[in-house]
Amino acid sequence: MRKRLATLGLIAIVTTGLASCSDDEAQGDVTADVGAVPIELTVSAASSLTEAFTEIGTRFEAANDNTHVVFNLGPSDGLASQIQEGGGVDVFASASPTWMEAVQDDPGVTGRTDFAENRLAVLVPSDNPAAIASLEDLAKPGVKLVLAAEGVPAGDYARQIFDNAGITADAMANVVSNEEDVKGVITKLVSGDADAGIGYVTDVTPQISDQVSLIEVPDDENVIATYPIAVVTGSEAPALAQAFVDYVTGPGQDVLAEYGFLPAS
Repeated sequence: MRKRLATLGLIAIVTTGLASCSDDEAQGDVTADVGAVPIELTVSAASSLTEAFTEIGTRFEAANDNTHVVFNLGPSDGLASQIQEGGGVDVFASASPTWMEAVQDDPGVTGRTDFAENRLAVLVPSDNPAAIASLEDLAKPGVKLVLAAEGVPAGDYARQIFDNAGITADAMANVVSNEEDVKGVITKLVSGDADAGIGYVTDVTPQISDQVSLIEVPDDENVIATYPIAVVTGSEAPALAQAFVDYVTGPGQDVLAEYGFLPAS
């Protein structure tokens, strides 16, 4: 079994197989020809996909015998750098076309397709200590604001939203922390180290809905994040990797919708 990719602080989640269901059987078992030899499929995916992809991975394993899906979850820019450094990744799912294009240039990809969209929102602790009621309130003096770092899709989208709203200078003056990924933004809010942040609508999962609330960003100021997925050139299991991509764009769409993602336009 191949050596697992070093995660550079990213989260590795190994999903385990369950009994196959009828919807998954329609995808076919692409591992039937390998007998009892397990295949490990490494999927690098944006951290905002953590919950949805964990479930998709479990269902994919159920539909493909002798398959283990390993997720490396983190910021799309960091994942792209890992892949370019020869990380042994089979599938890349990015929260931004920018970083997919970087991987497409080096080392290359096949089967690229957009599979989901996401909306950004203002996120605040449930007790809302700074009384944030709108995007513009993030520019008020004294607000402790946390963002994903520049270069991270959620961080770049946040800065674009500030530009759209005309509050960049004042909002950026309130930033007290730039996080490695959007999950870091959530951590700061839950711990009480920040009054507000910018993240995805999908970040307010049932597990934290009693700790973090979201405030919608007006459509004319918001950004729609597009998520592409592809097989990485050099994959040791290209057929299985493409089957995973096909699963995400097929039965996986129901899972993504359950977690609040929008279909790709």
